[in-house]
Amino acid sequence: MKVGIVGSGFVGATAGYALVMQGVGREIVLVDKNTARAAAEADDIRHAVPFAHPLEVREGGYEDLAGARVVVLCAGVGQRPGETRLQLLQRNAQVFADVVPSVLKHAPDAVLVVATNPVDVMTHLAARFAEKCGVPPGRVFGSGTTLDTARFRSLLGSHCGVDSRHVHAHVIGEHGDSEVLTWSLATIAGMPLEAFVRLRGIDLSEPVRQDIDAKVRGAAYTIIGGKGATYYGIGAALARIVDVVLHDQRAVMTVGAPTADVVGVGNVTVALPRLVGGQGVLETFPLPLSADETARLRSSARVIRQALDELGQGA
Repeated sequence: MKVGIVGSGFVGATAGYALVMQGVGREIVLVDKNTARAAAEADDIRHAVPFAHPLEVREGGYEDLAGARVVVLCAGVGQRPGETRLQLLQRNAQVFADVVPSVLKHAPDAVLVVATNPVDVMTHLAARFAEKCGVPPGRVFGSGTTLDTARFRSLLGSHCGVDSRHVHAHVIGEHGDSEVLTWSLATIAGMPLEAFVRLRGIDLSEPVRQDIDAKVRGAAYTIIGGKGATYYGIGAALARIVDVVLHDQRAVMTVGAPTADVVGVGNVTVALPRLVGGQGVLETFPLPLSADETARLRSSARVIRQALDELGQGA
């Protein structure tokens, strides 16, 4: 099973490394405009194979993506000094206008997973470009708040003294400052969070919640401030998403995909719990949110809708 990664910077290369360490797929092809960087990363990752799983890792061009089941899009440009957010978005839109058709020309049946930030907007654009190539809805989606959800579960599990894999709680909306932590729906061991902490005598007062919320929402800023970029968490998240698609695992993940209506905001891409399988997004699940969470989700969707409007991507 072949997996393509377009863009071999920190995120793309780390995703490739995570695929090898987890044994996901059989062949990984790194594609990058900087062919020397792609070749170097492929070599470096390949040297980990004897200590992990027997995958083939190599550098290639778009033509080498032929037959890929999944292609992860990590390509993009960085923000220049003095450049506005809109200018950065416009330049990244131009990158995707070239990348998406180039990928689909050689891998027309691949599921495209978008990781390039701002991921919600870039996923919306990728889906638009893919639609022009005849790709049906659902086969293009973004990593969304998969990582934010993992951060929420990790912090909540640590606070409650429970393995985070047994904490069920979602972060939805924008992958960014306006994201929404769905406290009202969180469960542990099949119990509502409130009941669990009451049973265990755990403090989950408002100051504790605010601290967890701030750490989830501000995680990227803290990491970037300390080391310049985030890549381990998202690399592992992308490997998990690829595994779900390759093996049609039908997992529920908080990924982003174009949605006709999000609590009154039309034609927008935000992260929501979605059923993900071999053909991409199969279903989106509405959540019985509290009134406050619903209002926050609407505000978050409007942030993305405004960015799309500025780019000329009308409803």
